[in-house]
Amino acid sequence: MRRIGAIITAVLLATLLGAACQKTEERETQASEPETRVRSSGAAAGDETLVIALDLEPDEGFDPLMGWGGYGTPLFQSTLLKRTPEQGLEGDLAGQWELSEDRRIWRIRIREDARFSDGKPVTARDVAFTFNQAARAGGKTDVTVLEEAVATGEHTVEIRLRVPQITFVNRLITLGIVPAHAYGEDYGRNPVGSGPYRMVEWEEGRQLIMEANPDYYGAIPRIQRVVFVFMEEDAAFAAARAGEVHVIRVPQILARKEMPGMTLHAIPSVDNRGICFPCVPVQETPSPEGHPVGNDVTADPAIRKAVNRAVDREALVEGILEGFGSPAHGPVSTLPWDQPEAVIQDGDLEKARRILESGGWGDKDGDGTVEKDGKEAVFTLLYPADDSLRQALALAVSDTVRKVGIEAKVTGKSWDDIYRLMHANAVLFGFGSLDQTEMHNLYYGERIGDNVHNAGFYRNPTVDRHLQAAMSAPSLKEAVFHWRQAQWDGKTGYCARGDAAWAWLVNLDHTYFVDRRLDVGTPGIEQHGSYIIANLPQWSWVSEK
Repeated sequence: MRRIGAIITAVLLATLLGAACQKTEERETQASEPETRVRSSGAAAGDETLVIALDLEPDEGFDPLMGWGGYGTPLFQSTLLKRTPEQGLEGDLAGQWELSEDRRIWRIRIREDARFSDGKPVTARDVAFTFNQAARAGGKTDVTVLEEAVATGEHTVEIRLRVPQITFVNRLITLGIVPAHAYGEDYGRNPVGSGPYRMVEWEEGRQLIMEANPDYYGAIPRIQRVVFVFMEEDAAFAAARAGEVHVIRVPQILARKEMPGMTLHAIPSVDNRGICFPCVPVQETPSPEGHPVGNDVTADPAIRKAVNRAVDREALVEGILEGFGSPAHGPVSTLPWDQPEAVIQDGDLEKARRILESGGWGDKDGDGTVEKDGKEAVFTLLYPADDSLRQALALAVSDTVRKVGIEAKVTGKSWDDIYRLMHANAVLFGFGSLDQTEMHNLYYGERIGDNVHNAGFYRNPTVDRHLQAAMSAPSLKEAVFHWRQAQWDGKTGYCARGDAAWAWLVNLDHTYFVDRRLDVGTPGIEQHGSYIIANLPQWSWVSEK
């Protein structure tokens, strides 16, 4: 595993560096400079425009009802609550909040000094409108349990749920509040909000310019003007080397390179990568969308457990992530609701072989591939073709499981193809959230075939009971017991020790190069889809370090 990881890393590194160097040469031959080029060193650091190269441009625009800000601060909009660096809760737009005894009504009083960027006050009516509209919009914000949000006064609102769901608190943390008077079809391209920044200009596909919102009720951002430039990975790397941007995110294989005038920030995350297995045999009935369902090889738990045992996760971290990450044994590794008893001893090829033998799999014809009932242990492992990291992980896994007689055929596909094939083939997905609802979505039996949620058609009644008990628990703290029991209760669970519905591999560290004159504070743990900018309002320019 370590040998092939090093080979894959070397090939990917050469490819990315070659592209970056070529892009640098192209930029140096251009006569004109981009509008977002940083100011000369003669400018006062406090007045300097901050230029960030991140590929975060949303297809639906900057509309919270369609998913904008769902994994981090929406910047232009306020949320009712926000997470502290220690993963506690504190008020943002909400000054007071409480959950009713039957756990179905959130009663919230919002602060009275909040104004939208068009100067109009934020009222409880705007909060109610946001939640009700999110339910009607059918966007990426899951508020399906919402019955109705009702403004009970100018600054008081009740958010009423159909059934108790303790994880709904995460909607209070992530859903940006939009103005009832200014929301329409074009809102995502002209957002009006009460957050710390306001949009100045958005050139789609090129750049976003924003400035500090002078009417913001909180501390005004220390950096007044920020420009996001939307670039592919190689172009952003080249721009950073040319001194044209202050912050870039880089793949782990480039993180140990020197970047003039910049320092490396490696931020821990729950952004994980794992293999989702089809857990049912080939089905005659396709999915509701008409896609094939089931796989006779991965439906056998012995295959799934053998893959989990064989894979050396530490080797993946060291050989492919260059040490910027950690092993993942489940979707919530390192989080408080993780089940420590679910962790297995991996990298054990002999144990993997014994699991296969006990499950009736053996190499009867001596070709190196085990078989059972006339069927060879061969399956396709899909990954998005434009993702070099997932390709490297998939190839490394394939190389390892081949040693125990399993053939995983690594194949890159477009996302459109993956969505069509994911119920019948193993897929290397990326997930990772501080919202426990994601765990429920991935493994709950009633979520079978619900887009990428439970793509493998996994179902275990005991796991379902624990997941539902966790969702309806009296508090987040009391839900932890059931989240852990769903993973492994001593007899069964969805983890590798139990049904092994997935083979989780690694948690990534998000790696960034940051201008040495920039103080980015202490960023919190990141999620899949989130970036270093979550605490952007607290950033500041400082003297060179």
